[in-house]
Amino acid sequence: MVPKSTGQRRRTDQDRRTQLLHGVLDMCLMSIIEEEASYGYEMVRKLRSRGLDLASEGSIYPLLSRLQKSGMIESYLVQSSEGPARKYYRMTEDGRTNLSQWKEDWTGFRDSVDSVLRGDTDE
Repeated sequence: MVPKSTGQRRRTDQDRRTQLLHGVLDMCLMSIIEEEASYGYEMVRKLRSRGLDLASEGSIYPLLSRLQKSGMIESYLVQSSEGPARKYYRMTEDGRTNLSQWKEDWTGFRDSVDSVLRGDTDE
């Protein structure tokens, strides 16, 4: 068997990370918005500073739109001295309730996966 080239391996690693991120990006965005109202680029910057560098500004807007349509967040415009108005997103009460449940679910899921990866047994 011929080993994969370094470029292929890197792409595969990135694909795997991207798939993992897609499953939790909504929760991560909601968590950032819960800290303080934010606009798209600012959220991407915060995600990257916390190690989630696979999200681009363009990739989060469909997620933000979906979260807004579902009533988890709401948006408002703020004039910017650096150009056009920025669309900020803030949490709704429904969003806070759902995020709290997501965090609880995530913690249980993460603990279970960690247990499997460590090879913990039932004994």
